[in-house]
Amino acid sequence: MRLHTRLAFTVLFSSLVLSACGTRQAPVASEASAARSGPDTQTATSRDGSYQGEITGAARPGSRFAQLRIGMDMQETQALLGRAPDRLHTYESGKRWIPFYFGNDARRMQVLYRGEGCLIFTGGNVWGGAGGDLIGIHHDASGACYQP
Repeated sequence: MRLHTRLAFTVLFSSLVLSACGTRQAPVASEASAARSGPDTQTATSRDGSYQGEITGAARPGSRFAQLRIGMDMQETQALLGRAPDRLHTYESGKRWIPFYFGNDARRMQVLYRGEGCLIFTGGNVWGGAGGDLIGIHHDASGACYQP
């Protein structure tokens, strides 16, 4: 009976671990800016359609920020904007503490472009790999969107 119980526990635990490894959760931008969400916030689907991002405010007509799209990678946005960000910081998202979470959204990176606004990127998994997907665009020329 004891061997049978151990075998059942082993099978149950193994299936739990394998099912957790097989799931992939897409990043959700709303966690980073839930406190700043308002009537001028809209949800946008990434270019590949795999996750939802968030856009706050309206871009100035003709600005380079108006050409940004949720789902762009960090190098692509920097090339489009033509310069490096003025400030940046990283922080842990709540997904950092989900057991067996291997997605690229355990960390986040917020960058400020003075005179334009803020961008939020996925910062990678718990070991620092992956990341760099644009999940949040905040059009705010004053820079008040930047909250280190």
